[in-house]
Amino acid sequence: MPDLARIQKEIQAAGFDGWLLYDFHNRDAIACRVLGLDPTKFTSRRWFYFIPAKGEPVRLVSKVESTKLDSLPGRKITYLSWRELHEQIKHILSGCRNVAMQYSPTANIPYVSIVDGGTIDLVRTAGVEVVSSAGLVQTFEAVLDDTQYQTHVEAGHRVQRIKDEAFELIGTELRAGRALTMYDVQRFIIRRYQEEGLTCMGEFPIVGTNEQPADPHFEPTPDNARPIRHGDTVLIDLWAKLEKPGAIFYDITWCGFVGKNPPPKYVEIFHAVRDARNAALAFVRDRFARDEPVFGWEVDDACRSVVREAGYGDYFIHRTGHSIGEQVHGNGVNIDNLETKDERRLVAGICFSVEPGIYLPGEMAVRSEIDVFITPSGKVDVTGAMQEELILIDA
Repeated sequence: MPDLARIQKEIQAAGFDGWLLYDFHNRDAIACRVLGLDPTKFTSRRWFYFIPAKGEPVRLVSKVESTKLDSLPGRKITYLSWRELHEQIKHILSGCRNVAMQYSPTANIPYVSIVDGGTIDLVRTAGVEVVSSAGLVQTFEAVLDDTQYQTHVEAGHRVQRIKDEAFELIGTELRAGRALTMYDVQRFIIRRYQEEGLTCMGEFPIVGTNEQPADPHFEPTPDNARPIRHGDTVLIDLWAKLEKPGAIFYDITWCGFVGKNPPPKYVEIFHAVRDARNAALAFVRDRFARDEPVFGWEVDDACRSVVREAGYGDYFIHRTGHSIGEQVHGNGVNIDNLETKDERRLVAGICFSVEPGIYLPGEMAVRSEIDVFITPSGKVDVTGAMQEELILIDA
C-alpha cells in the first residue's frame, strides 16, 4: 500500500497539482514499485492512477481488467472504448494546471522518461502541462532510510577488505613465482563475496591490466586472461551488497602498479583523476555548507573541468557518477552532464558514486571511485577509504 499522505506532501512541495501514474503491458516498473504493485503480473490494458495534491486518488481501469488496481485506495472509474478513456482522462484532470508523469523534457533524464509520446499528447488534450516526475521518483526510489544506509556501510567494510586482499593476492602469488591472471583475481573476489555474505547480482567485478581497462566496462574472461607481470598497471572495480532484502550496494574502483616505480604518465593521470574526484566532492560539500541547491549536471562539470585542465578531457568518456541503491545503478540523481543532463537536485538521504577516469586506448587507464552519502542533516559523507596514491604491489 503506498504512503499516500507522504506522496501528497511531496507533490505539494514540488508545486504540482498531482502525479499521474500510468502503465501498459508492464512498461513502467517505477509506477508499480511506487504503488506496491507486482510488475510481473499480467497486464494487457492501460491503467491510470491519479494522486492529486489534495483529496482522494482516482483509479482509471479497463472494464476488461476492472480489478487491476483494487489493492489501491481511491474512487474507481472504468472505461471500455478509447473514446471513453479520452473523456475520463479529461474528467479526472479537470481543474489541474499541471501533472507529473514519468517524462523528461527532451529526454534529459532517460531513466524516468518512460511514458510514450502519444500518451503525453493525450494527457495534454486535457489542457494540463505535463511535468517531470523525476524528483518524485528520486524521493521514493533513492532516498535511503537509516537501516538501508547501515547495510551500505557494512557492505563497504567487507568490500574494502576484499579489495585489499585482492591486491595482496597479486603480490603474494607473483613473489612465489606462481602465474596469476586478472580472471583469477576476479574469481577470488567473487568467492570472497560468497564467504562474506555479499552479492553482486551476477554483475561481476572488473579486473584489468595495462590497456585492458581503457575499455571502461572491460570484462575479464578465460579467453582474454593473461598473467599479471611485474611492471603492469592494475585496475580493480568491485561492487556488492549484503545478501538480504532492501540492502544497498557499495561500489569502488582502485588502481595499483606491480613494482616500486610506476610510469610517470600513469602517476600523472592518477593524480589528475584523484584531484577531479576531490574537486567534485568539495563542490558538493561547499554547496550544502552554504545551504544552496546543487544538481547532478553541475557536479559533473566541476569534476570534468579538472580533467580537462590537466589536458585529458577527451579521455574522460563517461559520466562522473551514478545513483546507488538496491541496484548498483540506482534511480536517483546521476552525476552527469555528458551522457545526459541530469537536472535533479542532490538531496538528503541519497547515495551516489563519484568516479572520474582517464582512458588512454592501447596504453593504460585510471579510475578512482568513491561512494558519497548525504545525511539527513545535510552532511556530505564518503563511505569508506579514499585512494590518494597508487597502490604499489611488492612483487
